[in-house]
Amino acid sequence: MRKYFTVFKISFQQEFAYKLNFIMWRVRNVLQIFLIFFLWDAVFSRPDAIVFGYDKAKILTYIFGVMLVRALVFSARSVDVPGEISEGNLTNYILKPMGYFKYWFVRDLSSKALNFAFSIVEFAILFFLLKPPFFWQTSLLFLILFLLSLAIANYLVFVIRFIVSFITFWIPELAWGAQFLFMMIITEFLSGSVFPLDILPIALQKVFYMTPFPYLLFFPLQVYLGKLPLNVIFEGITISIIWSLVLTVFMKIVWAKGLIEYRAEGR
Repeated sequence: MRKYFTVFKISFQQEFAYKLNFIMWRVRNVLQIFLIFFLWDAVFSRPDAIVFGYDKAKILTYIFGVMLVRALVFSARSVDVPGEISEGNLTNYILKPMGYFKYWFVRDLSSKALNFAFSIVEFAILFFLLKPPFFWQTSLLFLILFLLSLAIANYLVFVIRFIVSFITFWIPELAWGAQFLFMMIITEFLSGSVFPLDILPIALQKVFYMTPFPYLLFFPLQVYLGKLPLNVIFEGITISIIWSLVLTVFMKIVWAKGLIEYRAEGR
C-alpha cells in the first residue's frame, strides 16, 4: 500500500511540472462555463420560465455541476498510456513489482484530486461573480446515490480510456488521435458535458441510456437534481455496474491480446 501512496505523491507533484499547460487547461474550463452560462441565462430570460423540464436554478446548477463533475471524472494521467505503448516504455511498467492498472488508477486519483480542488476554487469565484440561482439537494438518500453514481462513473471512464488506449498495440500511429477523438469529443458529447441529454427526443435518450456514456456525467447530475424517481435511479446504477463489469472483462481480454502484439519498437 505504501508504494501506491508514494506513486500518488510523486504523480501529484508532477502535475505542476508543466505549469503553463495546467493553467491553460483551467482557463479553458472557466471560459467554457462562462460561455454556456450566458447562453442558458439568455434562454431563461424570464425567471419563471420552464424549458426542457428545467427551471433556471436547475439548469444553471447543471452547468456548474458539469464543471465539478467533469474535473473529477475526466481528469486522468492515464492519457499518457498510448504514448508509453507506442514508444516502447510499457516494458518499464511490466517489470515493476506493482499492478499496471493499479499504478495508473492511483496516478489518475492524484490528477482528479488536484483538478477537483482547483475546480472548487473556480466554482466559488464564478458563483460569487455571477450569483446564479442554485439548486441545493437536501435529501441524504439522493446525495448518497449521487456519490455512488460518481464513483461508478470514475471507474467507467478509467476502463473506457484504457480500452481506447490499447488500440495503440495494433496501430501505434493512433496513440494520441484515438484518445482525442474518442475521449475528448465523442465521450464528452455523449456524456452530457455540452448540454443535458434529456433535451433530445425520447427515442434517442433510450438508446443513449443503454450505452455507458450518460452514466459518466449526465446521470449523476440528474440524480443530484432529483429529476429521476428512485426506481429509475436504481435501474441506472444497475446498468452502469453491469457496464463496468462487462468493460473490465473486455479490457483484460484486449490487454492480454495486446501484450502478444507488443514489440517495444521504441526501445
